[in-house]
Amino acid sequence: MKKLLPLLLLFGLGSAVHAGGMSTRHQTSLQLSVDAARSITSRTANSYAVSGSGVTVDVAGGSSADNLVGGFKTISGGAVTEFHIPTATAAANSSFSFANSFTVGDASTATGTNATAYTAGAAGTAAPGLITNAHTVTLAGGAAGSGAGSTVTGQFVSEVTIFD
Repeated sequence: MKKLLPLLLLFGLGSAVHAGGMSTRHQTSLQLSVDAARSITSRTANSYAVSGSGVTVDVAGGSSADNLVGGFKTISGGAVTEFHIPTATAAANSSFSFANSFTVGDASTATGTNATAYTAGAAGTAAPGLITNAHTVTLAGGAAGSGAGSTVTGQFVSEVTIFD
């Protein structure tokens, strides 16, 4: 048994060195994007703001005060048809501040007031570019996609993985 002990120890102990590995992956791609024709519109909204201190604010409506602070009374079809301007009354011999502002919004129409139109791109008939076996990318213009709204993108991805 004592003679076998060195052999058992030799076979029982593994090597501390582990063989590792490595993997690489390369990918090249081309993409042609063609946008459709479109329009984007925006409008400015109606707005009213009032602020103050040391004052009593009211809007007279008809024969008596209506206890409104002011602002829009009627909005019809996106347009302000009636607007109340407040009155501010300060107490005698006291300090006060008062401010109000009103912004008339744009008309509510199908196109709005600020419109940006984008032309449709053209896909063309040719390939968007060329990829060689060496992963060289050549982007094509002209027949592949031309003008506003057409975009050709080339991409090369290299991935390296090391195993323990």
